[in-house]
Amino acid sequence: MITAAAQKRHRRRRDWGNCSQQRLVLNGKKQRVDALLVARGLAASIEEARRLIGAGHVLVDSRRRDKAGTLVASSSEIVVKKLRKYVSRGGDKLEAGLRDTAVDPHDWICADIGCSTGGFTDCLLQHGAQKVYAVDVGYGQLDWKLRTDKRVVVLERTNARFLTRMQIPLPIDLAVIDASFISLQPLLAPLVPLFHNEVRVLALVKPQFQLPREAVGPNGIVVGSDRHQQALEMVKNFGAELGLQCTGIVPAPIRGAKGNQEFFMLLTGVSSGEQDNL
Repeated sequence: MITAAAQKRHRRRRDWGNCSQQRLVLNGKKQRVDALLVARGLAASIEEARRLIGAGHVLVDSRRRDKAGTLVASSSEIVVKKLRKYVSRGGDKLEAGLRDTAVDPHDWICADIGCSTGGFTDCLLQHGAQKVYAVDVGYGQLDWKLRTDKRVVVLERTNARFLTRMQIPLPIDLAVIDASFISLQPLLAPLVPLFHNEVRVLALVKPQFQLPREAVGPNGIVVGSDRHQQALEMVKNFGAELGLQCTGIVPAPIRGAKGNQEFFMLLTGVSSGEQDNL
């Protein structure tokens, strides 16, 4: 006779995405925490599992585990306190940026400059984007679910400063930028000719990468609204040189990794759709 308690231990939940907390108990030998998350459907990939663990969202037998390689009993109860809507917190940032600047990417062709893990790309797709060119100078960072999505064109090992229509042949409707260790100025100019007509660039302005070194405090922290304004004016003025108008600035709801306040800036204008370096 199978008791109700035994049935409960072996019952799997199928709809992980709709729950903020998931619990499951399996029997067996010890396994890595990240591998267990994937095996139980609590994470779509090892990469996602490691992000959840590193973010402190995973409890094993009521104890928080923040190291993916920790070995635990396969019979352990695992609780994921918070499942992300997007593959990284960048998606949460962009969702707020789209909302606060009234930008709707539904059915648009988009470019994600500095895609990294793909939080912005994921957000664009979940908001109805038709296609996203995911551009990054790095390699192997884009989440597997996006890498295998037919709507995503992966452009890794690609320096966005030299983008042409050879890499992005379809005219784009929106470009989003989340770049680190580089100012936005050299990334904006190559983008304008990639638009068919109306230019829309939603850029995440990171003051620590816009300002001269002497304006950035210890540990790369920029303090003071005057410094923030200086960084924003630098991007705005360069956009004006390209014929782009700043039509919106909103603070990002999530600070940068080191605690810096970041801002979304919407730049709009008109493109000739021509490019000299085809």
